[in-house]
Amino acid sequence: GSDSSGKALGLHPRLTGLSSIFNEGRLAVMQRTGYNNSSRSHFTGLDIWGTGNPASSTGDGWLGRYLETMPSPIDPLAGWNSSRETPRALYSNSVPVPAITDARTYAFSSPNTGVEATNERAAATRLVSNMPLDRPHLSFVNTSAQAAMLTLDRVAIVAAYTGTTAYQNNGFALALKTVAGAIARGIGTRVFWVQTGGFDTHASEGNAGGGAYANLMGTVGDGLQAFYVDLRNQGLLGDTLVLQFSEFGRRISENGSQGTDHGAGGIMMAMGGGVRGGIYGTAPS
Repeated sequence: GSDSSGKALGLHPRLTGLSSIFNEGRLAVMQRTGYNNSSRSHFTGLDIWGTGNPASSTGDGWLGRYLETMPSPIDPLAGWNSSRETPRALYSNSVPVPAITDARTYAFSSPNTGVEATNERAAATRLVSNMPLDRPHLSFVNTSAQAAMLTLDRVAIVAAYTGTTAYQNNGFALALKTVAGAIARGIGTRVFWVQTGGFDTHASEGNAGGGAYANLMGTVGDGLQAFYVDLRNQGLLGDTLVLQFSEFGRRISENGSQGTDHGAGGIMMAMGGGVRGGIYGTAPS
């Protein structure tokens, strides 16, 4: 296709899944997204995307601020982070978001099994029920721990989810499968965070078909297609929006080591049942 300025555009050859979703009118490609004087630091850049404020890379995130607006009491699984560290976007003053990288291994950690493990979980639950008014930090920790305990059995329901379509056997696809399971099982989570890395390809990006960069594209495209098809099969796509972004774009011209260096304008994509698909914005010159 082409954008409104008439520039011809295409998806990477490995993004065949996204191509079919685009043709169904459910994928929006937004060009030249970012902010003025973009940081070329991965960490600062991601934090700025998280706060939504180019002037500040610290403090609450935009998704954290959203979770704080929900009516009290806020469900302990209102947010679900599938990466190990909480991303800046989910930082909040009052809403703890659990990091659940794999629903199958999310359990109360005990050296024992059976009755003894059950007793230990009950004892831990009693310990964190104490809310001393004169020790606000302890109360906050206990509140977070209580919330985590309350999530255990609900996450276990998701762990058994098989899906209506095959997902690839990699971390990104399995995280999306877990998200699909949580949506299908009606867990009640409003915001999920899934991320995948390896895109710092300053060298040896490889050719279009089978290089390192192509395999990264395959991971993203195949994972998102499986997720899309799974939710569509179950009539859940209309309630779901996937927003894809990276902390910065890439330069168009190749560098001396067959890679591309950091650039300012990036690409965002929105995918879901309520999305009006198409190409938004114009390509950079």
